[in-house]
Amino acid sequence: MSGIRRKRETVDTFGIEQDDEKEAQKGAESIGDENEYIDMYDLNYNGCRSCMACKRKGIEEPCKCYWKDGLSPILEKIWKADRLITGAPIYYSQPSGGFRSFLERITFPAMSYNDYSSVFKGKVDVDVFLTMNTPLNGYDQMYKAKMDEYFGPFRFLNGNVRLIPVCDTLQVKDYSKYEMGSFSDEHKKAFQKRHSMIRTSLKSWNLPLRSVIERHEDEEKRSK
Repeated sequence: MSGIRRKRETVDTFGIEQDDEKEAQKGAESIGDENEYIDMYDLNYNGCRSCMACKRKGIEEPCKCYWKDGLSPILEKIWKADRLITGAPIYYSQPSGGFRSFLERITFPAMSYNDYSSVFKGKVDVDVFLTMNTPLNGYDQMYKAKMDEYFGPFRFLNGNVRLIPVCDTLQVKDYSKYEMGSFSDEHKKAFQKRHSMIRTSLKSWNLPLRSVIERHEDEEKRSK
């Protein structure tokens, strides 16, 4: 589930472009994985309305969002899935508003207000790619604890939750055309070259996504 607003202008959920995400989708299909690609911003939806319909006594489906909009059928698909792979842009040290609304809707129905356990009967593993300008060492020092807290509600889906930082992202293709003097065009282009290798590996779908990114980060460190 892609969570990036701008299409084809910047790196997308996995630090790659949307066309490459779809190549990765084809790779998954080639080994028999049934999957679906969804663009979050093609949907018309809001965050939790706090209507409390999911908390009423005696309802047949406790883990269900009863508010109807463009996100409703997608929530049902995710609750039936084995894994959710998604991406969250980080703005001002927090997930973007659109992603936050999605997070509320997918997790709040699963949380019990009796004892804060999960009423969800299934198990969905969640991989969240965090796209941000912050360098990787800055993420470890300043962001990691915050991100663990922000995305903690995914634990109500009863699966493993992995946060994968994709740092130092490329926001525009040519920084010289923008008032963005705090960034180095040369540095950002080096980032783009490294992620072109990640794209190639993602298309094959032969390695876990985190393993692909860690492998190329290790190679970059050795080259220095």
